[in-house]
Amino acid sequence: MRADMSHSHAHAANYDRAFAIGIALNVLFVLVEAFYGWMADSLALLSDAGHNLSDVLGLLLAWGGYYLARLRPSRSHTYGFGRATIMAALFNALLLLVAVGAIAWEAFDRLAHPVAIQGMTVIVVAAMGVLVNGVTAWLFMSGDHQDLNLRGAFLHMAADALVSVGVVAAGALFLWTGWFWLDPFISLLIALVILLGTWGLLRQALHLSLDGVPISVELEQVRTYLSGLPGVAAVHDLHVWAMSTSEVALTAHLVMPQGHAGDAFLCSVMQTLHDDFGIEHATIQIESDSESCVLTHHE
Repeated sequence: MRADMSHSHAHAANYDRAFAIGIALNVLFVLVEAFYGWMADSLALLSDAGHNLSDVLGLLLAWGGYYLARLRPSRSHTYGFGRATIMAALFNALLLLVAVGAIAWEAFDRLAHPVAIQGMTVIVVAAMGVLVNGVTAWLFMSGDHQDLNLRGAFLHMAADALVSVGVVAAGALFLWTGWFWLDPFISLLIALVILLGTWGLLRQALHLSLDGVPISVELEQVRTYLSGLPGVAAVHDLHVWAMSTSEVALTAHLVMPQGHAGDAFLCSVMQTLHDDFGIEHATIQIESDSESCVLTHHE
């Protein structure tokens, strides 16, 4: 006997406006930063502009995944399109790694051939970046702990705000010291900050894309809970995976020699899985004899 309970998942807030505002602000800032970076011959500004451009593309990917995740299931996609958020987070991380490589390459070249920069221009434009990126990060702050896709958007914008602070520091230090190497050196620090911030996102997105158990779920705790239920002699074919960056699914076979305990039992199990483990979609199969199930021998 099988029972399935699917809790409809609704985001606590609608982030369409946040994506639209964030993308618009960052597109305008990329144009301003690239222009003044070229005028000031500042690699720090140009590299930050390139990174911000990659974040615009990242926000577009995240928005696309966020939109697809809300589409209703269909006959050809019975679970809906929630996995698009995982793909968006993965592509987002890969895009940032490409940006890191480009920044580092240019920075090493500039270290070998240093040039002077217009320190005050760098300071003013980068200060604008602190404001733009800070505001954009704030728009996604509430979704940081709920959704890996939204967390990726938040982390990118928060890191950009910190990076812009670093560029301000580079401009100020250049005005004070006149050291030409400061600009490419700060660019390398920017690349390192992006790399460190991206690694965790890449690792988690890749893990979920391969149907790994979400880090929010302790599989052995779930198994212990199910095994300890009244009348349950064994648990097998237990699987937990991410349907999206914010929804978790589970399937399990419960061996109950005394037979099915009734719908109230199943409803209680589903509710606990939802409330205590954050599992939105659970399917439980009740069996009286584990040997009768061919899946027992395939775990």
